[in-house]
Amino acid sequence: MEFGSMGMEYGLKQTEGYQDLKARLHRYLIECIEEDQVSPADWNAEVLSSYAHGRISRYVSTNRLAVNREDVEYLVREMVAELTGYGPLQALLADDQVNDILVNGAKHIFIERGGRLEHTNLRFIDDNHVMRVIQRMLAPLGRRLDETNPMVDARLPDGSRVNAIVAPLALDGPCLSIRKFRRDPLRAGDLLAYGTLDNAMLEFLCTAVGVRCNILVSGSTGSGKTTLLNVLSRYINESERLVTVEDAAELQLGHHHVVRLETRPPNVEGEGEVSARDLVRNVLRMRPDRIILGEIRGTEVLDVLQAMNTGHDGSMSTIHANSGRDALGRIGMLAGLAGFQGSEGTLKDMVASAIDLVVHVSRFSDGARRIVSIDELSCVRDGQYVLETLFAYDALEKRFTGSGSAPRSDKFQHLTPQSRRAEGSPPS
Repeated sequence: MEFGSMGMEYGLKQTEGYQDLKARLHRYLIECIEEDQVSPADWNAEVLSSYAHGRISRYVSTNRLAVNREDVEYLVREMVAELTGYGPLQALLADDQVNDILVNGAKHIFIERGGRLEHTNLRFIDDNHVMRVIQRMLAPLGRRLDETNPMVDARLPDGSRVNAIVAPLALDGPCLSIRKFRRDPLRAGDLLAYGTLDNAMLEFLCTAVGVRCNILVSGSTGSGKTTLLNVLSRYINESERLVTVEDAAELQLGHHHVVRLETRPPNVEGEGEVSARDLVRNVLRMRPDRIILGEIRGTEVLDVLQAMNTGHDGSMSTIHANSGRDALGRIGMLAGLAGFQGSEGTLKDMVASAIDLVVHVSRFSDGARRIVSIDELSCVRDGQYVLETLFAYDALEKRFTGSGSAPRSDKFQHLTPQSRRAEGSPPS
């Protein structure tokens, strides 16, 4: 069996013969560990690597496999990852250039890098191998995944968000999605460099944060909503107390006074759930200056709107939507599902009073993420929201444009152009 030089590039092809060898080596190492009565969990990486190298070299020699020295080194790294890490995903998790990892069954692993999806030639041995890795991720978190609970949301120790779905819901094998947590959060300068927005938009948004506008960031999955929220948080006055509410903690707020809260799913008996609405209601008793909700997606919408209308100016959240206007429509729909008892007109007045700005972000076909519109919500007229587009992205001309209109909100009225810049100036 000849494998040639496989190297560490996870884009290189891994053959069926290699997968078979890896499965046999994994069983062999487990047998060696049991026979030697040792505990790899107590070893550091160097000792474990040395142990695996010795056993794998002996196995290759005993079975007279046509495997060269470079292949042995690669197999050692793979086996160490199998014993202590997340198998074929370990290298992807360690690669700072990879943003998302998507596993569609045992034989298909995709990554997003530089805004583009790529199909790697990494693979698992079989569906059981995928399940072992998923269970290893979930074990320290106390989460359960099996046929009776076939879906799970979780968060790795480094903050990366994990979603897994298995049979009988997933028909082609276990599916795993990992949104990686950046070690170094993006800053305003990065967004400018990536073309997410221009200086005028950034200066305006910094000012809006400084004068305590309530901001709703809308967009599709992976469009950069949370990233933008993180950047905007850096322009909140350091004297203010922030409380965040999320389903899976992703926010990396650049602020020294933050209380982070996370929802809790029900246990196996269906008890113990703590919803976003429960947390938002509790937040109001925690003396917050601003409330930051990771995402509006359910009944918590009513409590957030009430908070924005009752002294918690400067609060922010995200929502999945196709446009700024669509985001407002979705808020109305969620409020209705949450049991809002008033008329549609009353609800729209409540939304218009609560939200000052809707910032819509979008991911383009080339992988770029851009703010495509910044709309001011001024009022409701003839049953419709009155939105004034202050900034937009022209996709045909590939440039950002400003309407030249001044915001109508009273929060901006006391500011001269000079004082607006002083409220929140973007970095040079």
